[in-house]
Amino acid sequence: MSRRVASRCAVGFAALAASLSAAPVAAQDQPLAFVNARILTAAGADIANGTLVVHKGRIVAVGASAQVPADAVRVEARGKTIMPGLVDTHSHIGGGSGGDSSAALHPDVRLLDSFDARSSALTRALAGGITTVNVMPGSGHLMSGQTLYLKLRGAPTVDGLLITLDDGRIAGGLKMANGTNPLRPTGPFPGTRARSAAMARDLFVKAQAYRDKLKAAGSDASKRPPRDLGLETLVDVLAGTRTVHFHTHRHDDILTALRIAREFGFTPVLQHVTEGWKVADEIAKAGAPASVIVVDAPGGKLEAVDLSLTTAGVLDKAGVLTGFHTDDYVTDSRFLLRSAAMAIRGGMPRDRALYALTMAGARMLKLETRVGTLDAGKDADFVVLSGDPFSVYTTVEQTWVEGRKVFDLANPKDRLVAFGGLGATSNETMHMHDAEER
Repeated sequence: MSRRVASRCAVGFAALAASLSAAPVAAQDQPLAFVNARILTAAGADIANGTLVVHKGRIVAVGASAQVPADAVRVEARGKTIMPGLVDTHSHIGGGSGGDSSAALHPDVRLLDSFDARSSALTRALAGGITTVNVMPGSGHLMSGQTLYLKLRGAPTVDGLLITLDDGRIAGGLKMANGTNPLRPTGPFPGTRARSAAMARDLFVKAQAYRDKLKAAGSDASKRPPRDLGLETLVDVLAGTRTVHFHTHRHDDILTALRIAREFGFTPVLQHVTEGWKVADEIAKAGAPASVIVVDAPGGKLEAVDLSLTTAGVLDKAGVLTGFHTDDYVTDSRFLLRSAAMAIRGGMPRDRALYALTMAGARMLKLETRVGTLDAGKDADFVVLSGDPFSVYTTVEQTWVEGRKVFDLANPKDRLVAFGGLGATSNETMHMHDAEER
């Protein structure tokens, strides 16, 4: 179908893949309008029969009476549900690694230097509707290294996935952990929870001294202390320009994480918070966001024995900014929607669960002006579903990032990764949705 014909008539949803294969940049050079869809904006009331218009990577209009440009490709989406792309605040896709056994604290290590952008795990995330992700180094250290906030654009290198901030910095945080993960009987690692906290404090004190020396030196390079990449990272944390993502499960570990943050003047994002339901008021008082992992299978670690499907709802009710994450593979990236569905079963209001999957995560990553809701002016990151997002019968049919279709269930390679089968985990199945292939 030519662009001229497509722009003058509605394209049936079944024919969308074929029509856009012929015009891979339709949402960039030419407006694209999904019409008659059920639209969940995550910013207000659901729209039963709405239109979403995107152009040049941004959302142009959304609503029941949104105006469709005369030259737009119209996509008949009746019976489909469109929602914002999911934000996964804690994942390990891409096989990146952080610190090694030489030390328990590695704030200088950058996940950027070990991320595999061609991993099939990225397609698994897209198959689950995830468009923005915080990829972490492991939790086996008190500080495992610097995380990366990525857009899953289908680029063949990590550079094509990076999110660049207004000041030119690469978006990312710092991974910290407490509880059982960093405990080791020998070597440079702590053997107790109290020692874990002491070691973290000690490095933050050094970072404060380093910061003060930098301030005192001002523009006089001769007075500046020798460059220390690890302390530089912690100075960013102290200044509030790099967010700590704190792996913590037990209620006492959660309170320790909050205590350290309060002592050094930063606000962490608490990750996992398995026993968060026990200390919801304390988390709310600290103003710390909490990203919940929803696990419904037996086994795992003893410190997660008191997990509850009510956790997300309890935290949200207490006033905590609450989101969800996969910790992929702990929860497979294809099933993040299911986490919210189980939280609803545990008492979380439906609209809050939708917000937790989208805008809450965007706020935790400080990307709320770009992603998280379907609002005019934001990035055109959205998911097309076969039905209700919280139904077990619903499938992700398409995932779009910045106006480009990067996952299509109608594509055999994407379908293989989505549903599994021989070769599904091979990196050769990673499907690049670029102009050359599409």
